[in-house]
Amino acid sequence: METLLRAWKQAKLGLDCKLVIVGDGPMRSSLEPFYGEDLGILWLGFEPDERRRIEILRGCDVFILPSLVEGLSLSLLEAMACGLACLATDVGADGEVLQDEAGIILKTQGVSSQIRTLLPLLRDHPTWIRALGQKARQRVVESYALSANISRLEDLYGDVLSQPRVFAGSST
Repeated sequence: METLLRAWKQAKLGLDCKLVIVGDGPMRSSLEPFYGEDLGILWLGFEPDERRRIEILRGCDVFILPSLVEGLSLSLLEAMACGLACLATDVGADGEVLQDEAGIILKTQGVSSQIRTLLPLLRDHPTWIRALGQKARQRVVESYALSANISRLEDLYGDVLSQPRVFAGSST
């Protein structure tokens, strides 16, 4: 989180750009006093209502996930489903999700400097943001939608059940 905040502050994007932080992590209370509205940073805190979280995502242009430890981020998949341009570190399965230009994959070394470099580029190229968002949405619909995963699971079970059964035994 602090890497993102530091990158945002150093990028000096102007007050027309806002960074919206959703969620309450353990570092919020120590970071919020140093990264506030004067830098265009809005701290919304934990949002339990899924519809409200989706509204917030749909009001954004870019989703940034600078985690250094992650499995497969549901927040990333939600952002992709909302058609946002997504940036995420190459940890867990997040890098795999964004492969083939479905988003921007950040290396785990130098995350802050990568974000700082990308922020003005994204701000200045709205067509690039839209293209990334379209690719992100397409990827999540094709590969991560519940119906597609259920179909793949049914196919897998069908394949397993169609295999001849082999039994091993022992004579003692």
